[in-house]
Amino acid sequence: MNTTESDIRGNSRELKRQAALKLLEKTGIMRSNYAPPYFRLLWRMGFDVPPPHFAQFWQNALFSGCFFATGWGALMYFFVWSKTPVPVTNMLTSAVIDGVLFGLALASYYAHGKRKHGLPSWQEFKPDSVA
Repeated sequence: MNTTESDIRGNSRELKRQAALKLLEKTGIMRSNYAPPYFRLLWRMGFDVPPPHFAQFWQNALFSGCFFATGWGALMYFFVWSKTPVPVTNMLTSAVIDGVLFGLALASYYAHGKRKHGLPSWQEFKPDSVA
C-alpha cells in the first residue's frame, strides 16, 4: 500500500468519525459523554477507535477500565498507598478490580445509550446517512 492509499483510508476514517460525532450531537447526548477526554486523546494519538456509543461492549469496557485503573491506581499510590505499608500485590489487585468494575459499568452505560437512540454498530454506520 502506498502513502496515497493510506492517506485516503485515514481520511475516510476521520470523515466517518466526524459524521458519527455529528449524529451523536443531534441525539442530545452531552459532548463529554459521546466524546470523552480519553477517547479524544486516543484519536489525537492516531488510534482508530470509534466513538464509545458505536464501539463494541468489550472495547468500551477495556478502554475505560484500563484508563480508570491506571489513573485511579496512580492517584491512590501517590496520595494513600505510598504513606502506608500496603503490599504491591494488594495495590495492583485493587486497581485491576476497580478498573474492571468501572469498565463494565461504563460499557453498560454506553450500550444503554446506543439502544435508547437506535444507533447502529460501527460496521453498519454509513457517514452519508447523516444529513
